[in-house]
Amino acid sequence: MKRKRAYLKLSLLLFGITSTMICAAQTKIETISFGDMNNWVDRRIKESFLIGGEVKHVYAIGPTETIEGNIPYVNKGGSPWATSNVMAHVAGIYKTNVSVFPEKRDSGYCARLDTHLEKIKVLGVIDITVLAAGSVFLGEVHEPIQSTKNPQQMLSSGIPFTKRPIAIRFDYKVKLSGCEKRIRATGFSRIKDVEGKDYPEATLFLQKRWEDADGRIYAKRIGTMVVRFTWSCDWQNKATFPILYGDITSRADYSEELMRLQDVERYAVNSKGESVPINEIGWGASDDVPTHLYLQFASSDGGAYIGSPGNSLYIDNVELVYP
Repeated sequence: MKRKRAYLKLSLLLFGITSTMICAAQTKIETISFGDMNNWVDRRIKESFLIGGEVKHVYAIGPTETIEGNIPYVNKGGSPWATSNVMAHVAGIYKTNVSVFPEKRDSGYCARLDTHLEKIKVLGVIDITVLAAGSVFLGEVHEPIQSTKNPQQMLSSGIPFTKRPIAIRFDYKVKLSGCEKRIRATGFSRIKDVEGKDYPEATLFLQKRWEDADGRIYAKRIGTMVVRFTWSCDWQNKATFPILYGDITSRADYSEELMRLQDVERYAVNSKGESVPINEIGWGASDDVPTHLYLQFASSDGGAYIGSPGNSLYIDNVELVYP
């Protein structure tokens, strides 16, 4: 474990050294739309009486607006961002999850992503506890959520994108829980310990995608950037992380755990309107042009229902760097 942490810290240090060189040579900065995190939609959703009937504020990154009522959300105002804040409608019951929040920062806002335990009391008697992590990503959520069986299928991961940035730049702050182990809490079984510490993470993939005649989606990885935040820190402004192009498996800074192909099964909507897996089948050439950009920030790195309550990742001013 000590060796693993040392490697991760070294990788982050190498990223930092490279980022200094990039900043010195950069000629163009492009802010991702709504990436300054200053504008938010406030959705006011009433949960079902069986679980308390409260009105919850469910936030989305988009034009400043208030939406009253249990209305499925579709990205507004051209915002490319989705979050783990969702409305579910299962067996006639409306329930929300809120783990991403707008937080005041200077004269504007940032995004705060929290890992927490969502506690549900049914008819004031039956307690259900679910581990929820905060996530902000480029893509869409298919609301209302109607099942917990395959969370990734409810997401459309990535947006059309054909440029070749050399780095991503953003401001961040990290608060770790300090727990030595993670927990798994699905709400349908007892809470279990999971080995390993929980860390926030930022992931960027550039992919070249295509669809076959049967609607299956395939992809090759063109560009890669993954950073795991392994210690708490105050605001780090204009942190710049290089995007590595092509097959990077022979590089000294390649991490099989963090950067491997098909690390999880992600989904996208095909031309038939179906949510299907993105089959990442290989590495693209270093000079390939991508078709899609996948970018995600998360307060936990263990996947659905796994994490350490108390982790928080703060994100602001998300930009792409070009030569």
